[in-house]
Formats: sequence, C-alpha cells, structure tokens
Amino acid sequence: MTNALMDDLRWRGLLYQQTDEQGLEQLLNEKKVTLYCGVDPTADSMHIGHIVPMLTLRRFQMHGHKPTLLIGGATGMIGDPSGRSEERVLQTPEQVEANVRGIKAQLERIFDFNSGEDNAAQLVNNKDWITEMTLIEFLRDYGKLLTVNYMLAKDNVASRLEEGISYTEFSYMLMQAADFDHLYRNYGVQVQIGGSDQWGNITTGLEVLRKTHEEEVNAYGFTIPLVTKADGTKFGKTAGGAVWLDAKKTSPYEFYQFWVNTADADVVKYLKIFTFLSREEIEALEQSVETEAHLRKAQKTLAEEMTRLVHGEEALEQSIRITDALFKGDLKALTVEEMKDAFKDVPTAELEKEDYGLVDFLVEANVSPSKRQAREDIQNGAISINGDRVRELEYVVDATDRLEDTFTIVRRGKRKYTMIQYK
Repeated sequence: MTNALMDDLRWRGLLYQQTDEQGLEQLLNEKKVTLYCGVDPTADSMHIGHIVPMLTLRRFQMHGHKPTLLIGGATGMIGDPSGRSEERVLQTPEQVEANVRGIKAQLERIFDFNSGEDNAAQLVNNKDWITEMTLIEFLRDYGKLLTVNYMLAKDNVASRLEEGISYTEFSYMLMQAADFDHLYRNYGVQVQIGGSDQWGNITTGLEVLRKTHEEEVNAYGFTIPLVTKADGTKFGKTAGGAVWLDAKKTSPYEFYQFWVNTADADVVKYLKIFTFLSREEIEALEQSVETEAHLRKAQKTLAEEMTRLVHGEEALEQSIRITDALFKGDLKALTVEEMKDAFKDVPTAELEKEDYGLVDFLVEANVSPSKRQAREDIQNGAISINGDRVRELEYVVDATDRLEDTFTIVRRGKRKYTMIQYK
C-alpha cells in the first residue's frame, strides 16, 4: 500500500536510495514516526545545498511526523569524508560552537519548534552524548561491531583510499552510526534521511542498530538525489561562490536574484524540490513556462517562496523593491544601504576624493572609453549619477555625489552600472 507523502516525494524527485521502500511506506501508514537528519557545523551558515534534506524533513513534519534536527557538535570536530577528495582542516572547539549557534538559528526558520503538538521539531547536538563516552567505551561498544573490510567497502571511504584518509575521518561513519543508535534508543527515531553522499553513513548506522539490539530493529533510511542543473553545471554556485542562508554572506537581494535568474529548463524542478507549493500550483506554473515564459512567473514565485522562507517577509519586500528600482533605473527609490547591496558585484573603479569634470570622471572610471564618447553619452542622456540623469557637459562630480563619502553609482545606458569607490 503506497503512502501519500511518499508519492509526493517521488513526484518531486526527492527519493533516491532506500533501505526498505515497502517497509518504510508500511511504517508511515501505521503511525506517526520520528525522523532525523544531521548537519555538521563546518561553517557558521548552511548553504542552499544543505537545506534539501532539511526541507524534505519539514514535509514530514507537515504530515504530522516528528523531525529531529541533529547538529554535529562532536562529528563536526572530526570531519565527514563523504564527497571530499582531501582531509578537512580541523576547527577549534570555539569555532564549532559559534557555527552551531549560526546553524541553529537557521533551522528555527524552517521548522516549527513551538507548536505544542506531538510533532514539534526537536534540536539535538551529538556533542552531548559522544563526549560523554571514553575512548575505551567507544571502541568496545561500537568499534567491535564493524570490520575494517566492511568500512573500506563504503564509497565515502573507498573513494579516498588512493589519496589517503586519516584514521580520524575513517572513524566518522562509526560516530554517525553511534548517533543513530543513541537517537533510536532515547528519542524513538526510526528513520534517517540525508543527501546521496550520506548513503554509506546511513546504512552503517542501520548495521550498528541491528547489532546493538536483541529485538528486531524497525528502522529505515533513504537519501535524496544531488540537485543538478539542466546544463550539467553545479547547482548552488555563483560567480561569488556558494549561496549561503546567512544574510551577511549572501544578502537577501542576492539570494532572491539567484532564484529569479533560474533557467526555464530548471525552474519547475526547483519548485518541486525547494517549495511547499501544491502539485496543482506547480503544474500551473509549469504551463506558464511553456506558454508565457517571458513573464517569468515561475522564477518569481520560486524566488519569493525561498526568500520568504529563509529571510522573512520584510527581506523579501526589500529584495523586490531593489529589483524593481534597478529594472526601472529609479535609484532614488533605494536607500544608501540598499544601493550598496544591489551594486556590490557590479564593475568598480577607484578614484581619489577630488572634484572631477564629468567628462574626465567618466573616462577615468572606465565608464566611457574616450572623452569624445563621454561627451556623446552625456548629450544623449545616457549618463546618470546616483539615479539622476545628467546632460550638462560642464557638470562637476564633487562631494555631494559621494554617498556616505565612499561611493558613487554611475549608469551608462539602460543597464550598465559602475560603482566608483574613493580612496
């Protein structure tokens, strides 16, 4: 008998490997279950690749199941070899603790921790139990359960043998297996989910469960496929690097722009994976992509849903306001802070804090290629300073044009912006 939630996950493309497909569907049909997904605090923020398993876990919560979010305060000190070709740089305990605080705040935006219902999310840190074990206890209680041959056969270890893997990272899967055992015993967790690179760790956890319990273990695991782009390039990367959930690393406007610039070939797939829109809503947007792609309704909806989820309604409204102002060329509608945000990635030039004739200013800042072209640009109304069109050849760019005395925004034509910064 199929399960409606699992059917929805299949439709969204969120199911990849499963340890026991029929058994899990039967369990979900019989009762509300407790599931977990872990994230190691390798940075003080998650990026958008991290949240796919978390959003999947949130779907279970919306169907009445109980999510357990595990932050790896202990495993984060070790380093997961999964999906890596080299050893991680070990972090200090202080760094890890700061990272835990940052990630905890982000998880609290995604999950409902305070509903008072049986399915309210719970947050745990494996530092609380792993650091309570002595080395001897860990080796006796867990190290004896798995052979080295078993561990070497796992992809996340096998892929590292040629380059080399330390005993520290080799032991990671056993530590994560101890997590599953602890959560199964103490929190009633029966299901672990993760990205496709976590398959080896998940199946190792189930193997440990079977060997640490005399009764039959009723536990399951499944993974979510790696998110890719239609053109084969890596998802979640921009010219500036990863797309972070932390507003200080990736501003809400940049975050919004990442999603709104999604290609037509990818947008429906991402709506299924990342949003909680219904099947009917997504199919209507899919029809829009096919019949009126120029309106970009699907992309705008994706950007709105994701920005609202991660940054909130106010940040979404600000992102839309900046987008609209730039589209219309109406910089006066923006605050100075919004201008900084909007233009942080445009071409820049550096000049001294002096007064400049506009023609010389445009040439020195590489806005116009020559004085002759600069004059033509000015006379044709192609030049704007901080949102104001300037047509006077004798105009002087002075301190009044320096926003916060640090930068000036110049627009040439409809879309070519340059940020001039001052020494």
